[in-house]
Amino acid sequence: MGKGVKKVKYRGKVYTYDRDYKKEYADRTSEQKKNRSKRRKARKKMELKLGKSKLKGKDVDHIKGVKKGNGYKNLRVTSKKFNRSRK
Repeated sequence: MGKGVKKVKYRGKVYTYDRDYKKEYADRTSEQKKNRSKRRKARKKMELKLGKSKLKGKDVDHIKGVKKGNGYKNLRVTSKKFNRSRK
């Protein structure tokens, strides 16, 4: 399976379908765009505070969610596995 093919398991069966990443990127809502911007700003803020080397291979996590802002009390450095496993 090549790039752009998604596999989904549902009720014991595996379904595959092609994804159009350019279309998905173009169809983002304004809220999705704002949230991405906030995430990038949060990472930049933590890079300035801690340095790039401390963030290598890590994620910057919004403890209470992206909508609660980019204050230092709402940000923490976590492993990618922990951050991406959270709901």
